Amino acid sequence: MEPFDIAKLASYRENNRIEAKAAKGGLPRSMWETYSAFANTYGGVILLGVKEREDGTFETVGLTPVEAEHLRQDFWNTVSNRSKVSAVLPIESEVEVLEADGGIVLAIHVPRAPRDERPVYINNDLFGGTYRRRGEGDYRCTRQEISAMLRDQGAETMDSKVLDDLTVADFNTDTVRAYRNRFRAARQGSSWTDLDDERFLRAVGAAMVSREDGKLHPTFGGLLMFGNDYDIVRECPHYFLDYQETLDPTIRWTDRVHSGDGMWSGNLFDFFFRVNRKLAESLKTPFKLDGIFRVDDTPMHKAVREALANCLFNADYHGVRGVVVRRTPDKLVFENPGDIRTGIEQMRLGGVSDPRNGLVMKMFSLIDVGERAGTGVPDVFATWANAGLPEPRIEENFGEADRTILTLMLEADAKPDNNEQISDDYEQINSSNEQISDNNEQLNGLNEQITERQRIVLRFVEKSPRATYDDMARAVGVSSATVRRDAEILIGRGLLKRVGSRKAGQWEVQRGEES
Repeated sequence: MEPFDIAKLASYRENNRIEAKAAKGGLPRSMWETYSAFANTYGGVILLGVKEREDGTFETVGLTPVEAEHLRQDFWNTVSNRSKVSAVLPIESEVEVLEADGGIVLAIHVPRAPRDERPVYINNDLFGGTYRRRGEGDYRCTRQEISAMLRDQGAETMDSKVLDDLTVADFNTDTVRAYRNRFRAARQGSSWTDLDDERFLRAVGAAMVSREDGKLHPTFGGLLMFGNDYDIVRECPHYFLDYQETLDPTIRWTDRVHSGDGMWSGNLFDFFFRVNRKLAESLKTPFKLDGIFRVDDTPMHKAVREALANCLFNADYHGVRGVVVRRTPDKLVFENPGDIRTGIEQMRLGGVSDPRNGLVMKMFSLIDVGERAGTGVPDVFATWANAGLPEPRIEENFGEADRTILTLMLEADAKPDNNEQISDDYEQINSSNEQISDNNEQLNGLNEQITERQRIVLRFVEKSPRATYDDMARAVGVSSATVRRDAEILIGRGLLKRVGSRKAGQWEVQRGEES
């Protein structure tokens, strides 16, 4: 998010990072719900002394310096009270008293809370006072969401748990043998290669001596890597790994591999190598020789391996819906349960490694799979850019089933039809008869056909009339700013109408030209 600039107040709109409160009568109670929601999602700015007009624009309400100072003092007194708020996140410099046309504005910058402080809740009520931000509003978290945040609090990753009711004899022997063969090839000369299975598994982190009985038992990470599906599901009822391949639109799946089919172990190690072979088939391999041998391992192959490994390292296997990897003719999609522990921005930037399953990551890295330095995802972006393909898309969906989704397009963007060009920065439509100005983005030329993306928007809001711009963006696969422009175009064409207020209203599709 760009730094908040009071000079641009008129250009801002409420979204998942900005909330406006008039606050003329003091701190509004709903502000604390927003505080919790911002802290548990991506952070944001709460503006006190600002109200939202019917058209969604902001205006100041005329706070005096005395009122602003009272609000500031009241905020600090309240936020420091642990019976009101579970965590004090802003620092003094992040609460600004700003001058604007028409009065004073208090800007409270709420950062995303560190995972060891999430969930941030209010009124001393963990399950009734925990919120997240979705679109322009705050919603109360479910018990499932709260439990997921609590699981992520610990310094140790969740796969380090020792499973006292299992022994290493419960591991799949074929998987252990296959892993040891790969370890031997990747770590030639390692003293671990001569260890017996029990000592080897302890060395790589798949087993530990229990504090309860002093005997060697599997770790949860070891069970995920080397166990059988039926034992993993007993420990983790929602565990599921699913590869879906749809290369023919007339067939639901042209190929499918999932952990519960009883045909193989169902563990992470075997899933990774089974699926990696199938994903490799989707990539074009240029003819290249290393001496007399053909080289088939391109940077894109390495990037796809990294994407698959990252998906497995960061999955919350106690979350619902499991890991899903989808291959279609034009894209690869990697979905895992759980949000991004470092946040989307840090994941994209790289440099910080905070896997949800640290032992799983360690065991894969010992056979040269996965990047431990936090540079894996940036490398995927760089590889796709070098190949001239659309930038990978990272999405984080919150709700009953927190999901992280990475999409890799396999085809370059098609050339736009009807002289329609989309700029890299703003995705503005500039066809010869249809122009959107930078300032007001008004549509001129009402007789042109609408784009296919705009047709999708219409179909989506017809089924979901209360959809937010963020909901529409996820459905269409573009940014919220882009879909907002599409909606304004459709409104200008008379094909879409907004009924009611900005927050409580809904969309109405106007029948006519869109068909």
